[in-house]
Amino acid sequence: MSRLAQVFSNLPKGQKAFIPFITAGDSGLDNTYDLMQTLVDNGADVIELGVPFSDPMADGPVIAKSHERAVADGVSLHDVLDLVKKFRQSNDTTAIVLMGYLNPIEVFGYQAFADAASESGVDGILVVDMPPEEAHDLKQCLDGVDIDFIFLVAPTTTNDRLASLAKIASGFVYFVSLKGVTGAGHLDIDSVNANLARIRQYIDLPVGVGFGIKDAATAKAVSVSADAVIVGSSLVSFIEQYATDRDKMLASVGTLSAEISAAIK
Repeated sequence: MSRLAQVFSNLPKGQKAFIPFITAGDSGLDNTYDLMQTLVDNGADVIELGVPFSDPMADGPVIAKSHERAVADGVSLHDVLDLVKKFRQSNDTTAIVLMGYLNPIEVFGYQAFADAASESGVDGILVVDMPPEEAHDLKQCLDGVDIDFIFLVAPTTTNDRLASLAKIASGFVYFVSLKGVTGAGHLDIDSVNANLARIRQYIDLPVGVGFGIKDAATAKAVSVSADAVIVGSSLVSFIEQYATDRDKMLASVGTLSAEISAAIK
């Protein structure tokens, strides 16, 4: 059983997984490591690490700027893998998912990347700009090292596409609760619930919900039907706001994480 599968199977009945997102290297790799520890201390079950990329087209302004800052500091995919390896020296239970874009993986090479990710302790990969029709070769490499391949599902995803995703996705699926980019809009809980019911007709995996979840109240509302709650922009905003004040950064991220975790557990 993969570490991601263990996370979901080990949740007590009625509790949902908390999946915070931060961009690796935003405010410095040392700070990212401390933030990862802070997230775990405040209820994170899975951590999504954004792999810095120069053209984060699927991300809204807050997360796009975090990519820009990390790229400007020279943070690479190799650095992200080294960070995960360092984290694994003290934590063997929290699942780690890398979320990013295809280009750095292509430059790395599919098999080389899969091997390095496995060695570092990565549990899942989400490639924002890779449609399932083009994912066969990378999936083979990831399957060979038992790394889950996670895909995005949107409100506009057709039933036929859901059936196709069911054949290739593993770990969990990430439901994008809003049309548009990360950090945008207002959640329609009824629409989220209806889409989750539709997804589950085709995909027998846990479903995490992200985009638009900004606080404990929205997290609690989403968690009624979701298997996991994914929060990114609100946390990344603190990293930007307190980039020069590490203590405030960690405290702010920790407080919001604890509030969200408590709300869904």
